[in-house]
Amino acid sequence: MKEIMKAKSVFLKPSKCALDLGVGSERALYVNQDYILRKLGKVHRGISLMYTYYPKDKEWPTRASLISTDKKATGAWDYPYEDYFPYLGGVLGRTDDEPFNFMKEIRQRGQDVVLTLTIDPFLTEEDLIPIAKDLLPYGRILLRVNHECTGNWFCYTKRASYQQIADFYVLVCKVMHEHAPNVKMILCAGMYQNDTGKIEMEDIFLEAFKVTDYWSFDQYLALHWGWPFDVAKKGGDGTTFACYDVDEVYERSRKTVERLRMLTGMDKPVLMSELNADGDVTGPYEQSNMMRHFMELLEKEENPWLSGFTLYQFRDDGRLGLEITDPNNKDVGIEQPILGMYKKQLHKPFFSQPIESGSEVSFPCKLRWGSSEDSEGVEVSVKVEKNPHFAELYFDEELIDANLMFEFGGYWFYKAPGVKCIDLMSYFFENPLEEGCSKEFKLRIFAPPATGKNSTDSKDSLLNYYYELPKLPEIRIETEPVSITKKY
Repeated sequence: MKEIMKAKSVFLKPSKCALDLGVGSERALYVNQDYILRKLGKVHRGISLMYTYYPKDKEWPTRASLISTDKKATGAWDYPYEDYFPYLGGVLGRTDDEPFNFMKEIRQRGQDVVLTLTIDPFLTEEDLIPIAKDLLPYGRILLRVNHECTGNWFCYTKRASYQQIADFYVLVCKVMHEHAPNVKMILCAGMYQNDTGKIEMEDIFLEAFKVTDYWSFDQYLALHWGWPFDVAKKGGDGTTFACYDVDEVYERSRKTVERLRMLTGMDKPVLMSELNADGDVTGPYEQSNMMRHFMELLEKEENPWLSGFTLYQFRDDGRLGLEITDPNNKDVGIEQPILGMYKKQLHKPFFSQPIESGSEVSFPCKLRWGSSEDSEGVEVSVKVEKNPHFAELYFDEELIDANLMFEFGGYWFYKAPGVKCIDLMSYFFENPLEEGCSKEFKLRIFAPPATGKNSTDSKDSLLNYYYELPKLPEIRIETEPVSITKKY
C-alpha cells in the first residue's frame, strides 16, 4: 500500500480509570517491556518500579537480604532496610545503572514511570536534592515515598515515629516540587476505619495529605504476607494470610476517599498503588474472579472516585502475578488464569486512554509526547478488504532512526530506532475479520523520547518531548499469500 497522504492530528487523553502495572519488586525481577507488550497487546498508563534508599547505612548499597549477618530473617522485612533493589542514584550518582535503564525503557515505549522509594526518614533536604536532580529528565514521573506509612512492618517505621515519618514526607514533597517540577508525589497512607469513622492516623498525616499531589492506599483482596517463609494452608491459624470480601474492600476504599475530601477540603486524584488477590490464598481461579469483580464494580460506579490502580504485579515469585516465576529459570514466566482476564479488562474503553481526532496535517509534522495521558500524534485510515496474510509497516532511511509507538485496532506496537519493519499481524491473529467483511482501521502514530529522557533546558522540555515526523511509513496489506501450492 502506497503512502496515504491524508493524515489527521490525534490527541491521547486520560482514561476513565488508569491502569498501571507493577514490574519487579522484592518478590520478583524486572520483566522487559517488549515481552509484556507482546503478552498484553497494549501499553499501560504507567509502570511501577520499587526501590530503596538508605545511603547512610554502613551496609549500603548491598541488597538487604544479601547482607551478611548472624540473624536469620523470619519475615519479609526482617532486615536492616527494605529488601527492594537499591536505588543507585542520589549520592552514588550511578544514573547509568538501575532503576534508570528500566525507566528509559518504559518511557521509550510510551508509558510513564511510577517510582516507589522507601527512604531513610532521617535524610535531610541536602540528601534529597540529588534524587530530585536524578528524576528531572524522566518526564511526568509519579513518585511514591515510604508507602503504607501507617503500618508497622516496613523498616523505616521501626526507625522513626509516625510524626517523624509524616514530617519527612512533607519535606520530600517540598524538595521535589522545588527541584523537580516534573515529579508528582503519591502519599500512600491509611484507610477508613469503620469503628472510628476516621482514617488511620489522619491527624498525624493531615499536612502530608494536603501537600501531596495524589492520595493513595494499598489494598489486597487476599494476601499471604508470610511468603516466602511459610506456606498458606487450609485450616491454618490465619496469622500470615487473609482473604477479604471484595464488596467490603470496594466500599471501604470509597469511604476512604470521601473522608479525605471532607478532612482536607480538597479533591485530589486517587490511586490504589497495589491491588490484587493472592493466589497463595485463593488459588488461581478465584484470584482471577475476585479481580474481575473489583474491576467491574469500578466500571459500573455512578460516582467515580478512583483515577487509577496498579496491578501488583506482572510476574511474581509467589502467586501475586499475572505470571508466576518458573522456579527453574527466573527469565521464564508461567501464565496464570488472571492474565487472560486482565488482558480483556485492559482493552476495555473504560480502562483505555481515548484517542481523539483533530484536523488534517501535512508533512513534515511535529509530534509532542507529554505522557501516556497527554500527547499529540497523527493518524491515517487503512482499509482492509478481508483478513490479511501480511500487515506490515516499513521504514526507509528518513524513518529508520525514529522511536515510534503505533495504535492499531486498540493494540499497540513499538518501533525502536534502527528497526526497518513492524508486523501488525498479531492483531488479526486474535481479531480475525469475518468472512466477506471489510473494515477501516485507524493507524495512530506517536513519538515518545528515543532515549527515554527529556531535555532539561526549560520547564516545557521537562514536561514535553518533540519529534518531527518527516512522513508516514509504507503500509503493506496483502490479503493473499505470496505463493502457495496446496497438496493437502
